[in-house]
Amino acid sequence: MAKKTRARATDYAVYLAVRLLVAMVQMVSPRIAYAVADFFAWLAFLTAKSRRRIAMENVHAAFPELAADPAGAERLVRAMYRHFIRATVELVLLPRKLHPTTMRKYLVLPHGSDMLPPYLSGRAALVVTAHFGNWEMAGFTLGLFGFRTYAIARVLDNPYLERFALHFRQRTGQTIIAKNDDFARLTDALKAGGKVATLADQDAGPRGVFVNFFGRPASTHKAIALMALEFDAVMVVIGVPRVNRADHPQREDFDPSSALAPLYYAVKCVDVIDPREYADDPNAVKLITARYTAALEKLIREHPEQYFWLHRRWKHQPKAKTAKQAA
Repeated sequence: MAKKTRARATDYAVYLAVRLLVAMVQMVSPRIAYAVADFFAWLAFLTAKSRRRIAMENVHAAFPELAADPAGAERLVRAMYRHFIRATVELVLLPRKLHPTTMRKYLVLPHGSDMLPPYLSGRAALVVTAHFGNWEMAGFTLGLFGFRTYAIARVLDNPYLERFALHFRQRTGQTIIAKNDDFARLTDALKAGGKVATLADQDAGPRGVFVNFFGRPASTHKAIALMALEFDAVMVVIGVPRVNRADHPQREDFDPSSALAPLYYAVKCVDVIDPREYADDPNAVKLITARYTAALEKLIREHPEQYFWLHRRWKHQPKAKTAKQAA
């Protein structure tokens, strides 16, 4: 009982610290918030040595040409830290800045004609994305457009932070489905033609389906392709990268010197996969998985500094290859 009490007290202390940080970010000017974020990105790169090593190994695996350019690889990893810590600050600001009347200041939909039809149809849809860009922004924004969506997410170990995160994620109409404990709710949503978002870029262990990712076999979860086939769900492969405002038309009232100029993202749709195309193919699961993985890779290649290289994406390899290497 004493151990559980201490754990609860620690969880609550962490929660209070996070709430304090959120309040501070919301109080100061965005220019100061970005400057502090950049400082913490620099600090994280210097101090988190094991994570930095993983990121560098992944970058070298994905871009073999950087093996001969260590400075270039280091710049990419530094830029990754900078992007994600800035994106975290932007998530704190999002509820106060992003509204239906201001969306065009911070968001562009270059592929709306490709991605919107599956949302408007009566069929179920699986929105497939990765730890890339600002993936949390996607669900938040779809709610602002009036879409009622679901997202599969891991429940946080800290119950206080979990409630806080749920409040943010669900405030515009998105419903969170627990990754490991809410299968009935997930199947009910898909049977009813719901639109479900999921992250599809983590290692699936030795029993995953192996498909190429940056030219190397990567263990990938079968469940996404299986759900698409079972529930006749169209798959919409998207990413939400930070983009350059100069590449897109801007609202006349936007001030280019604004401190929030960096807060500008594009909802990019790179593929729409109809499982009916694979209904009679015995290799449907692998083919669909390979196709959406290739689409995600295409996005990441366009903005490599915005991918979360800290995951061990190639941790598991096919048994035959492992045995060959051992020999």
